[in-house]
Amino acid sequence: MSKTYTPELTPEVLRRLEGYAAGFRDAFGLDRPALWSGVYLAGLIQEGERKSIEPLSRRVALPPELQVKDPEQALQQFVNQSPWDDQAVLKRYRAVMARTFASPQGLFVIDDTSFPKQGKHSVGVRRQYCGALGKEADCQCAVGVHYVAPKGHYPLAMRLYLPESWLDDPARLDKAGVPAEHRRPLSKGQIALEPLDQARAEGLPGGLVVADAGYGVSGPFRAGLAERGLCYIVGVTDEMLVFTEEPGGIEPTAATGGRPQKRPRLAGGSPRPVSLKESASRTPRRKVTWREGAEGKMAGRSAWLRVWPVQGWATGQCAFVEPIWLPIEERSDGKLKDAFSDLPANTGRPHQGGAAVAEPPAGGAGLPADGGGAGPGPLRGPVVAGVPPPRLPGAAGLRLPGVGAASSPPGSVPAGQEGGRRAPVITLPAIRRALVRLLAPVSRPDRAHCRPWLGQRKLVLTE
Repeated sequence: MSKTYTPELTPEVLRRLEGYAAGFRDAFGLDRPALWSGVYLAGLIQEGERKSIEPLSRRVALPPELQVKDPEQALQQFVNQSPWDDQAVLKRYRAVMARTFASPQGLFVIDDTSFPKQGKHSVGVRRQYCGALGKEADCQCAVGVHYVAPKGHYPLAMRLYLPESWLDDPARLDKAGVPAEHRRPLSKGQIALEPLDQARAEGLPGGLVVADAGYGVSGPFRAGLAERGLCYIVGVTDEMLVFTEEPGGIEPTAATGGRPQKRPRLAGGSPRPVSLKESASRTPRRKVTWREGAEGKMAGRSAWLRVWPVQGWATGQCAFVEPIWLPIEERSDGKLKDAFSDLPANTGRPHQGGAAVAEPPAGGAGLPADGGGAGPGPLRGPVVAGVPPPRLPGAAGLRLPGVGAASSPPGSVPAGQEGGRRAPVITLPAIRRALVRLLAPVSRPDRAHCRPWLGQRKLVLTE
């Protein structure tokens, strides 16, 4: 596992950090814990491979009012015994960050973070796949919710996942000090929805959720997002089943004998479901170039289909299910990646010339005209470009340039554009490139040419 690089903080940065920590003092209730919170924060953010209490207490210069004989014991007491409300502090943190970054164009990104552990006593530790190591190992797993907006991104919340082996052992939970309210059997998707609800209840705007296949394969998770009026783009696995044609349904009817019918049924002539692997392999994909990157033109082969997800098809549970998008992306190594998205059927996507195009009839691949030809539309460039206002009332939604506007006649300038140029919009590829640039290690972090975008104080999330 590669070591995280932490820059050496100048005295001026440390003073700013003290001012930031001072803004949370009244959330701690008592003056003493509030002062130690600044020390702990400075220790975590400064250089040093170990972030445990002992080396951390020796790393930070204590202010005059905290000069004690045993700083390690005092800091240990702050972390383990001081009576302060962590939820109140986190709420203040979210409010502080929202003042700078909150935007109607904000996105919520949900993902796991794993923490390798050697012992068996850390809360939630068990042998499972560890992303940090790339293999199965003893580790903790936490569900994280991030907020991504044009001005930057920041973590909203992170909560440990408790496996069944822990929930079935009350003595182990007691010994580890797990609060009673967290001793609930929750899936990772259910854990992610709780902080998402909390952040939106506090007024944080945003109307789109992005997650990987660990969450996208869960029907209840996708349904939970839809119930909240949120659009989603989530990864799925290729063994999942879909209908490529609309299935017919039969409503329950009054019983003429025997038990009454309680659920709809698939009609006899309904199509059979197919796997995503089969559907993607036989779908023509088109190479699309969407912008100039640092190493030349950025291109990929992709397609968008309208499909009907299969959820209990044998028992008729999907008889009247609504169609969703199936974005298909062919990567440079030839592997196909699929996703589900409930973006509206009229979501616009740019073709190679950059203009938004209407979607095809349900059931077919995207066919934007390009020089008289036709082919499946792009996956990467337009994923967020045509997201409509949220389905819930109020300002908590995703509003982008040109959203909801009628299509422009040929030769005219579409709404939200000036001088015939498309207005910049947030896209997932731009977010991904910005995150890679921000987090990528460099051999000489003190050289400006290694990370010129940091000198410019700018990470581009739009295209």
